[in-house]
Amino acid sequence: MISRNFKNVLVVSVGFLSLFTAYGGLQSLQSSLNAEQGMGVASLSVIYASIIISSMFLPPIMIKNLGCKWTIVAGMACYVSYSVGNLYPGWYTLIPTSAILGLGGSPLWSAKCTYLTISGNVQAAKEGKKGSDVINHYFGIFFFIFQSSAVWGNLMSSLIFGQDTNIAIIPDEQLQTCGAADCGLNVSVNGTTTRPAQKLVWTLVGCYIGVGLLAMLIIAVFLDNIDQEQASEFRGNREPFCHTFLATFRLLKDWRLLTLIPLTMYSGFEQSFLSGEYTKNYVTCALGIHYVGFVMMCFGASNSLCSFLFGRLARYTGRAALFLLAAVANFSCIIALLFWKPHPDQLAVFFVFPALWGMADAIWQTQTNALYGILFPRDKEAAFANYRMWESLGFVIAFGYSTFLCLEYKLYIVLAVLLLTAITYPIVEYHEYKNPTPPVNEGTYLNHKETTERDENKIICQTRI
Repeated sequence: MISRNFKNVLVVSVGFLSLFTAYGGLQSLQSSLNAEQGMGVASLSVIYASIIISSMFLPPIMIKNLGCKWTIVAGMACYVSYSVGNLYPGWYTLIPTSAILGLGGSPLWSAKCTYLTISGNVQAAKEGKKGSDVINHYFGIFFFIFQSSAVWGNLMSSLIFGQDTNIAIIPDEQLQTCGAADCGLNVSVNGTTTRPAQKLVWTLVGCYIGVGLLAMLIIAVFLDNIDQEQASEFRGNREPFCHTFLATFRLLKDWRLLTLIPLTMYSGFEQSFLSGEYTKNYVTCALGIHYVGFVMMCFGASNSLCSFLFGRLARYTGRAALFLLAAVANFSCIIALLFWKPHPDQLAVFFVFPALWGMADAIWQTQTNALYGILFPRDKEAAFANYRMWESLGFVIAFGYSTFLCLEYKLYIVLAVLLLTAITYPIVEYHEYKNPTPPVNEGTYLNHKETTERDENKIICQTRI
């Protein structure tokens, strides 16, 4: 029998898998599908700008009042609204729904991270294990299931758009403009990014709306309300509003969080480069928009498998070794992309880069999330809100300069942030090695454990983490 906490991790993971099957597929296509006047990239910029704003105050307020479960459901509803906006994409539909998605995005992710951290600590206490090991394991399982959403979402888009009979043949003159050798700003106006038939677009977006609603149903029905009593107690004994409102900013007094900002922002830079620049300037330019889904499926499969692998491997290798592997992989890819001239005859190469990028991203995602949970166990909501805020700032900056900076300079910027991360992250890791952060006392989750005991009719020994 699997434990109750492990069951909840699986429910959260499957819910996010369903939700991001829709959102991930739409995000990969925005720079190509809604290329007119940069509308697609602009909508992504608005999403992450809204996430920054919501990260400043919404996560602690929503999580403490609603609890993690219902915060996740509310955040998912915001994501579904963006899929609805893509039925009739235009400035008056995409931008408002992008803002709504962004406002719900930070509470959604902060609630998920808080939920996994609580579950990991409770399970570690129950089994007498080290809290950080169980948290790492749970985040690895989550990202293993969650990152496979890139496979299913992009498979749907590729199969549906593959039915289009108006797939253009790419002339040699256009191939000369692909990759970093050319500026890459005019790719959006050539024939390969012509929108597929409107009927196919509606079919795809309709499927995405359906799986988004399914995600909300899965969480609402099957997820345990693990912090219900804590939320009820908070509502009954409210802290001053300004205290909760400023929780995200108060944590910035901790020098460890400030030192982790380059690492967190790099996560946004590297993800936005693959979904916004690689798909447009390499894949769409040289192969056509119908290949975007297949290439991003490769990224998702690699990301998913490596998330599971590195989540289990971290207890043996430590975080630092994995971060080093990710940095080397990204560094190598960036240098290669600066010199590679994409051509349809090199089809396999188009899949090598997302496979390596997916491996690296698996490390950035699993280990950075786990690191925040380990460093700030008593301020989880504010810590993960900061994570989303700084990661989203990386997205906003990257999508913001997407329409006017040449591709070569974009690669140099990603490389510079990576090198800065390689300088700042080891400082925090060394300090944590010398002065380990004590895990949260098990008594914090005593109410939940007592509920679990009643439900399972078994006694759980009170083992200190």
